[in-house]
Amino acid sequence: MSEFQAVICQLGDESYGLDIGSVYEIIRFQECTAVPTSPSYVDGVINLRGRIIPVMDLSSRFGLTRATTTRSTRIIVAGTGGVRVGLVVDAVTEVLMLSEDAVEATPDVVSGRDSTYIRGIAKLPDQLVILLDLGVLFSDHAVTAIAQVA
Repeated sequence: MSEFQAVICQLGDESYGLDIGSVYEIIRFQECTAVPTSPSYVDGVINLRGRIIPVMDLSSRFGLTRATTTRSTRIIVAGTGGVRVGLVVDAVTEVLMLSEDAVEATPDVVSGRDSTYIRGIAKLPDQLVILLDLGVLFSDHAVTAIAQVA
């Protein structure tokens, strides 16, 4: 039985998980510098200790209504395949050890081109956590282009 750690974050009422191995750090929300002609879900870029990081609003990326920025709003700086991106989330709630046995494949009802970034769904006693595949999520050409320029 294989286990992995996941950073659990909130978007609205839903819980999402990211493999902790792809998370560099979690920082307080900060305003971004807009990048012309970027998609609506790319807030812009931030300067994080001398490194320019593109910032993507996950709510907008998933077609959800963006929540008002609060004291709980965070930017998760994550990376895969040499691309490092900040992900705006409503809150980061915990880090959990998950068993691969608790993860089910994405149901056919939600599968399709727009949900390929879902790695699976973890069943926990009190909640379901949608696990994200950052490799697919970051494969967006606009985000990759901004990250490479940065």
